[in-house]
Amino acid sequence: MIARLVCGALQGIEAYKVELEIDYTKAGMPAFVMVGLAEGAVKEAKERVFTAIRACAFKLAPAKITVNLAPADRKKAGTAYDLPLAIGLLTASQNIHPSLNTEKIFFAAELSLNGTLRPVSGILPLALLARSLHMDAMIVARENAGEAGIVDGLTVYGLDTLMDVLDFICEKACFEPVRHKQGEECRSYDMDFSEVKGQEEAKLAIEIAAAGGHNLLFIGSPGSGKTMLAKRIPTILPSLTFEEALEVTTIYSVSNKLTAKGLVTARPFRSPHHTVSEIALIGGGSYPKPGEVSLAHRGVLFLDELPEFSRSSLEVLRQPLEDGFVSISRSAQSLTYPASCMLIAAMNPCPCGYYGDKKHECTCSSQQLARYRAKLSGPLLDRIDLHIEVPSVQFEDFHTDFKGKDSAGMKLRVENARKIQKERYKGTACLTNADLSGAMLEKYCFLEQKERDFLGKAVDRLALSARSFTRILKVARTVADLEEQEKIAVSHIALAIQCRALDRTMKNQGGIA
Repeated sequence: MIARLVCGALQGIEAYKVELEIDYTKAGMPAFVMVGLAEGAVKEAKERVFTAIRACAFKLAPAKITVNLAPADRKKAGTAYDLPLAIGLLTASQNIHPSLNTEKIFFAAELSLNGTLRPVSGILPLALLARSLHMDAMIVARENAGEAGIVDGLTVYGLDTLMDVLDFICEKACFEPVRHKQGEECRSYDMDFSEVKGQEEAKLAIEIAAAGGHNLLFIGSPGSGKTMLAKRIPTILPSLTFEEALEVTTIYSVSNKLTAKGLVTARPFRSPHHTVSEIALIGGGSYPKPGEVSLAHRGVLFLDELPEFSRSSLEVLRQPLEDGFVSISRSAQSLTYPASCMLIAAMNPCPCGYYGDKKHECTCSSQQLARYRAKLSGPLLDRIDLHIEVPSVQFEDFHTDFKGKDSAGMKLRVENARKIQKERYKGTACLTNADLSGAMLEKYCFLEQKERDFLGKAVDRLALSARSFTRILKVARTVADLEEQEKIAVSHIALAIQCRALDRTMKNQGGIA
């Protein structure tokens, strides 16, 4: 007898349909053969499944068993095939006679040796696949039920054991499906920009970066507050929309990094150590997984002590910073991971950290300074929209009654600017000013003659590249949006240039490759 069930496999962050076919015949020599490009964990399912079936008091008579995973030309990995394999074996061997149509039920769970259902990674994309296939129901381990239940229009059951699943499909027991209420969930933070003393210029730059989705580099001596500022950036970013939250949750689901059941509602903040490898940063590996830049999708990727990262690791960031996604090509497959995030970086001005500091003397030689700054390539700096100098905080700032910008006020202005951009770019792929390119840049960042002449002189004087020119236009557009101005004025361009001029200064003084 042949049994057929539906399950799924992951490719990147997307899932595709896999038909699991089991031929169980007592004719011929007993054997177990699995075909369809099954990877190691899939092949090992035989031992787990057979033991779990015995633990549930079922006996499989000796037979020739052929298991086919179709399509047969695509690799299958993971342990989500355990449950459908067990159901298929029991059905094909006529140990059970399901009352429900098992070809219309999507199964995804790992089996323990005693028949308990265990959770698997990537449940959310599998649930989205099940909905697209118009399945009657999806059965997963109870730990995965909250995640799968996010998908509206899909009936999800979170069960505990293989016997529960058998009782369900044979209609011997009733179980309640998972119910997930989609509501706006507010995220509270235990940090606020009001805690940062001084640094009002840096806060302004952060506000601009958050409003337009721009990349930002802090340059300042140790203890000036660079990390403190960076960690508070998520507090002023707009809340995730449901679609954005679904994207982020899918990435974390595939990476097996979901720490809570259900939807990810907070914008990611990833801060890898400077010893991170290229693969960990960008993604890939023997069994490809999203890297830090993808885990920061729709959020913030913070690279502290930027020059301490290996140059090769930094250079692989060029493409995702420009395109908003990561392409990983292997001989057998090509994968694409989303990577639309804000890059926030921090660095000291020199190896000792005190170049230009008014209170400390720099001990670095010109050669040390040049080598330190040469770790950052010009093309990489061109992709960072704002370069901001963060000076040391003065003693008076700690004992002043003046209250600077707080997160609530900054977030309000950022959200207002984002609303303007959303309305402006309605019907296009652009979400923020940072996404502008090509004809859209010319259309939405149009300059009149006065502003064009001013920018032209700045480009010539500072020897800016074409990419720097476009970055200045985007930042100027964001400054205008924060001021609720339709046209870009000279003052907006001047502020954008002021926020980018530091890398040109560093080139003249120390040289950047």
